[in-house]
Amino acid sequence: MTDPQHWVAHTYTGLADLLTATAADTWNAPSLCEKRLVRHVIAHVTMPVRLTAERFGAEMAAAGGDFTMLSDTVAARDASLPVADLLDQLRSPRLHGWQPPGGGAAGAAGALNHAVIHSLDVTIALDRPAVASAQAITAALDQLTASNGTWFGGDLTGVRLEAADTDWSWGDGRLIRADSRARLRADRVWTPAAPPRPAPQARAMGGPAGRSRTGSTTEKVSGRR
Repeated sequence: MTDPQHWVAHTYTGLADLLTATAADTWNAPSLCEKRLVRHVIAHVTMPVRLTAERFGAEMAAAGGDFTMLSDTVAARDASLPVADLLDQLRSPRLHGWQPPGGGAAGAAGALNHAVIHSLDVTIALDRPAVASAQAITAALDQLTASNGTWFGGDLTGVRLEAADTDWSWGDGRLIRADSRARLRADRVWTPAAPPRPAPQARAMGGPAGRSRTGSTTEKVSGRR
């Protein structure tokens, strides 16, 4: 099995390549994160490159211990960084090796989910092909259904989910099919009663990108390696 960090690196590098090849005003285009532009999402995901443990502690203290406030503040502020700097940070080995606190398999899964989902926040909004590989998207789906699908925000008892664009599937029961990318988007919930519908507001895990559900422990910057 491929190391998840390899997929993380591939996803962020692909995102950098995509943004390098697009018009400058792409950075000011809306993302799928509520009220956030592409530049806010990029500033958010590259936060581990800029924040040392000491600086993270200072930012957390300034935010009164509220990680969501910290993440909102840092991403809103750092979205104004030069595009060249943000592109360099997307390609940084430090970002590619970052994991949330705890490390190990859970940390690698969290890093992968974070990279894949937030990359989709950009590529779907821009109507561009995914930069995350099909294998990375499938791995993220596997991680997010590992707890009986509760991450999706609904009761998936008696439901079988199948991706229309890959051979991924999960569960048993009434069949629901959709594009694998849609299943990873935060504003979709899958229940026995209905196809995709708007999800309840997710717990904000990452400021601007916090409107996208990324799992429970995907992005505490203090856990950087």
